[in-house]
Amino acid sequence: MRFITLPALAALVAASLALAPLAGPARAQDATAPGRIAVTGMGEVERAPDFARVFVSVTNRGETVAAVVEANRVATEEALAAIEARGVAREDVLTANFQVYETPQEFDRDGEPRAVPPYTATHQLQIVLREIDAVGAFAGEILALDAMTFQSIAWGLERSEEAEEEAMRRAVADARRQAEVLADAAGVPLGAIRRIGDGSVDGGPRPEMDRMMMRAAAAPAVPIVPPAQLTFTARVGMEWTIGE
Repeated sequence: MRFITLPALAALVAASLALAPLAGPARAQDATAPGRIAVTGMGEVERAPDFARVFVSVTNRGETVAAVVEANRVATEEALAAIEARGVAREDVLTANFQVYETPQEFDRDGEPRAVPPYTATHQLQIVLREIDAVGAFAGEILALDAMTFQSIAWGLERSEEAEEEAMRRAVADARRQAEVLADAAGVPLGAIRRIGDGSVDGGPRPEMDRMMMRAAAAPAVPIVPPAQLTFTARVGMEWTIGE
């Protein structure tokens, strides 16, 4: 058995009393550390589209690869001539895709295999139209061409970066507004910005008729109405200190 003498016990108590006050201030310092407010701001901007991106394809079938490629080249040249005659600048027309592949098997209404040429060539063209109100008339002319298929339209804004920047500014302003409301409701001062997260913007060219396949039709125009507005939506996460 071990005994502690009175002098030793007195020294131990004195040491304990000396250390005890340190615990109180340390806890008080943690309690007064600055807090934070974290919010996500949203911003939205609407702009009228000023161009249309039209996708069409020229498709041919043939008995050999060489024959179908040559037939597709001739048909594509005819299509390009018709497109340019419509007033579209040559730099606004480009190849989006070109494929040569084995023709898939087709069946008639009775389920019997239909005889088809073994090879198919498809040349997809992207056409930018600056007169969006004339898209319907343009589509009608395209549909009247042999071997031509009208595929889809996407509406866009030429200076879309300006709309995106404005949407981002509105998102930051919305985040600050939310933080100020929260701080005021909590009765604490809003401090410095601690973090601004990566912002994102959704919007821009919008597909109107995605992969809509329309064959040649005896119509002078197709009833295509452009959207009144394109919407650009921005999001940003922000964080402020409070209690300082």
